[in-house]
Amino acid sequence: MDAHEIHRDAVVVDAHNDLPVLLLLRNRELGAQSAGRYWSERWVPEARAGGVDVQVLPIYVAPEVAEASLRSTLLQIELLEREAAQTPEVALCRSGSDIDAALGDGKIALIVALEGTSGIGIDVELFAIMHRLGVRMVSFTHWSRAMLAEGSADEETGSRLPASGVRALAELERLGILLDVSHLAAPSVDHVLELATRTVVATHSCARALRDHHRNLSDEHLRGIAATGGVIGMNVLPAFVDETDPTLDRVVDHIEHIAEVAGIDHVGLGPDFLREYMDALYPQYEQFVGFADVDMKAIVPGLARERDLPNLTQRLVERGWAEPDVRKVLGENWLRVFRESL
Repeated sequence: MDAHEIHRDAVVVDAHNDLPVLLLLRNRELGAQSAGRYWSERWVPEARAGGVDVQVLPIYVAPEVAEASLRSTLLQIELLEREAAQTPEVALCRSGSDIDAALGDGKIALIVALEGTSGIGIDVELFAIMHRLGVRMVSFTHWSRAMLAEGSADEETGSRLPASGVRALAELERLGILLDVSHLAAPSVDHVLELATRTVVATHSCARALRDHHRNLSDEHLRGIAATGGVIGMNVLPAFVDETDPTLDRVVDHIEHIAEVAGIDHVGLGPDFLREYMDALYPQYEQFVGFADVDMKAIVPGLARERDLPNLTQRLVERGWAEPDVRKVLGENWLRVFRESL
């Protein structure tokens, strides 16, 4: 098969897409009908154009008062439930068998995650409620400090998990919820990998050996995640790919490095396409430098949104990647984790 045929035939998993935030924004500003139209008229065709078969949907809330964060979390979950029920092309999934059933029916399988736990605070018992609501993946924090862990931007403090974070990890493992370490500070990742007895993942991260940024993972962490059976999803936000030359080829460099260090069975996709969401949130800015030195509106040329994912497959094939390995990166590695862990 050529690259186009491989991409169309493969199962493609995108481990990080902030669609719930955008849906909530449109629902609040334009009403429920607008949110529904965006889902069916914009997002589903975009995902289909990119060949996406499985989509992880993180619920993001700004680190604010716990009650306000919890309210936003619940509103996003309810919105996803409502819109998915009205959209025949998608299916919310809570287990590996649910995902397989959705794929068998030709639907896009959706997995709900939490990106940050400000709505949880230190009340780790609330994870059981989140599990009942369909959440199957959790990252303790986003960028900076939270009640359960230190964010990557604060890693110079050298903090490991607090007692609440240790209890939270144990509770997630008990419930069968995957822990996502993409936003954790390096010392916190160390602590997680010391304690973990089940699979750990990083949904949207790059290799720190190629781009020394606190949001990226060291080789030691790549190997540690792989040792748990986990997968590292490749992030394509330019600031994390390369400081001066964030190209499609550089993205592939990161994928190849992760595959070499962690093993071919432990690398996947988690592109975190942000431009459209940032445009909706901050239409007045051409650039939006929201976190320190990171322009949240920047894109990798040729890899700006879901429909560009076939370009990545093309480049992997041009680099000489064998078809079975390309398929693993596109989605088979993530599928293995979901089937074994959810």
